Order: sequence, then structure tokens, then C-alpha cells
Amino acid sequence: MSYLFTSESVSEGHPDKIADQISDALIDNFLAYDKNSKVACETLVTTGQVVLAGEVKSEAYLDVQQIARDVINKIGYTKGEYMFNGDSCGVISAIHEQSPNINQGVDRKTEDESFEAKANAQGAGDQGMMFGYATNETENYMPLALDLAHTILKELAILRRDNDAIKYLRPDAKSQVTIEYSDDHKPVRIDSIVVSTQHDDFGSEEAMLAKIRKDIVEILIPRVKAQQKEEIQRLFNDQIQFHINPTGIFVIGGPHGDTGLTGRKIIVDTYGGKGAHGGGAFSGKDPSKVDRSAAYATRHIAKNLVAAGVASEVLVQVSYAIGVAKPCGLFVNTYGTSKTGLSDGEIATKVMELFDLRPFAIEQNLKLRNPIYQETASYGHMGRDYVTADKTFNKGKNNELTLKDLEFFTWEKLDRVEDVKKAFDL
Repeated sequence: MSYLFTSESVSEGHPDKIADQISDALIDNFLAYDKNSKVACETLVTTGQVVLAGEVKSEAYLDVQQIARDVINKIGYTKGEYMFNGDSCGVISAIHEQSPNINQGVDRKTEDESFEAKANAQGAGDQGMMFGYATNETENYMPLALDLAHTILKELAILRRDNDAIKYLRPDAKSQVTIEYSDDHKPVRIDSIVVSTQHDDFGSEEAMLAKIRKDIVEILIPRVKAQQKEEIQRLFNDQIQFHINPTGIFVIGGPHGDTGLTGRKIIVDTYGGKGAHGGGAFSGKDPSKVDRSAAYATRHIAKNLVAAGVASEVLVQVSYAIGVAKPCGLFVNTYGTSKTGLSDGEIATKVMELFDLRPFAIEQNLKLRNPIYQETASYGHMGRDYVTADKTFNKGKNNELTLKDLEFFTWEKLDRVEDVKKAFDL
């Protein structure tokens, strides 16, 4: 019997995502000026107010208030009527030094400067389990419902900034896509699409909602559809149920309408409910925290396994003890789609031989000590395009710094496919 599966996304202007972006902007600035910084930074946003809290061990000194304001303004909260404005909101910092009890197990000193010695010396920043997932149902090896939900909001943000036809959009928005699957787990059609977007106050409520619905269905959705390959375009149909601003008026939004906190959108950040999640958030954490780095590493493994043809769908779990370099265990689930003739346990054994999952090795292999994290903090950490680009900090100030050819989303690279094929005789 066919079934329905749903995933959601939230925009860069959603309160929780504002908090994530501020936390990751702080991470980037600390790493830009001190690559060895250890940071765990949480952000709270509410009406006219930002609170920064967390632990830092760094040689860098930052104007954290200005960093937060710059992020808020870049998102688009620049008007007084939003009741949250980057230039006028209060910013309180309660950031303090990292606990030496935690740091002693993570940052052990070694006189041997070899890769192997450093990899064995650096323990995991916390205990826990992390998951990576990949499926071949999309070109970027992501679950289709989540991929579409992200695309809807990315296009909505472009329309908000650039399109004169939709001038009334405000930064806060959410989307949701429900897809019908066949018995053999193939997408058959899009069943429903939900879009809730913040907007200016204009006209009567009835005229307002009619205008928003018309623009979403006739302008936004065709732009999203046009980006898809032909087999995905066929899933769009005349029977899609559209729920556009289903509660009615959505003028009050952003941090004025709902308090935001770092780390409250972990399913949006990962796989939209597919696969599994270990529970740890990513944003605000430097890469010594395996909640972040190991989640990226397991995504890298899962994506390369699927791309190499090991299976059509793969879930990879790794677990750690705080202060210990070697993982406690590795688990692989191919959901019965393995094409190797091996059991999932045998696949896991080969994966452990192929990929070094010690925290220092992950940092080095995926180049995670670079300031690349603000870009991850909206529209998902996974399924993004690997790119190289320059990045400038504190432009026009005495401490301006430009870093050249930074690599972003390294965990999305298909750079181990040939190694995997060789190991599995594919």
C-alpha cells in the first residue's frame, strides 16, 4: 500500500534560524582569527533583544555585539515595524571561558607533531551518537521532500529580495512538503505543499490572503518546479493541496512573534525525518565537538557509499566517549538495498577500514578548522554544493581579514567513490 512522507523547512528569517546564524557567525570569526579556538555558543532572540551565552577558549577578541547585528541586518530585519532590528536591538553577552575539565580530554598536548600522534591525542569533545544518511532519490543524495521544502524557501528569499512582483514579503517563513510513495518506496506524486510566509499588512484580510496564495502558486511554485529534473517535475500535479498561510494573517513574525534559540531545528538541518538523528545540534559548536564534525563525516561516508553503488539508501551511525579518540562503534543500515552481497555488519567493517573517524582526522580531512559555518546555518547543512570562495571579516576596519579559496561543504564531496568501489569490488 502506498504511503505519505512529510518534511519541513524554515527560512533564514525564522527565529530559531536567526539564532543558529548568529552562533555560527561567532564560530567563524573566532576561527578566522584563531584557528585553534574552542567554542560552544548559544543564542536567544526575542522582541528587540539578543542574548549570547556559552564557553570560549581563544586568543581572538571579537566585537560579538556587532557580529550579531550584522547577521540580523543581512537576513533582512532592518525595519522598526518588525519589532526586531539589527541596528537597534539590545545585545547582551554572557560568554565565558571554557571549562578546563572538558578541555583536558579534548586538547591533550603531544610532543610528536605527526598526524598519527595528534589524531590519537585529541579526544572527542563529548559523548554521543551521530548519524549520516544518503539516498539516490535526488541528484544531491537527499530525501526529496526535504530538498523541495528547502528549495521553496530559498526561492521565496530570492523573491523577497529581488522580485518587484512580490514586494510585501517579510523574512520569517516555513514550508512543508508531503509526498506519496509507492510500495517499493518510489515517489509517485506531491500530495500537499504548505507555505506560511510573513508579510506586510495590506488591504483586507480576504484580499491579502488571496494575493499571497496567487503569488505562491503562480510565481513561486513554477520557479521551484523549473529547477527540478524531468522525473521530479512530473510529481507536480493539478491535485496538489496547497495550504498557504493557513492560519490567516502573518504580519507579526520573527523574534517578535516567537522566541528563537540555537539548535531547535536539527531535523531541518539534517534529513527531514529520514534516517535518524543523535539529538545534538550543530550550530555554535567548533569542529572538536563531534555532534557537528562526526555528523558531517557520516554524511560524507553515506553519500560516497550510495554514489559508488554500495546501496540505494544508507544510514551510518558513529558513537564516541568524551575525551577518547577512537569511536565506540560504527553501525551501517542499507535498508535491504545493498548491492554488494555483504551484510550490513560486513559493510560497516569495511567502512571503518576506509574512513578515519577520529576527531582530529575528521577535522583535517574535511578541513573543518576553517570559518565556513555561517553558510551552513540556514537551508540545511547537508545536500549543499561543494564550493570554494574567498571570505572577508570586518571589512573596512583595522582588523579586516580576507581568507582565500576556503572550501565550503567539504562533506558533500564525492572524493572517495573510487576508493569505495575498489574496496567493495564494484
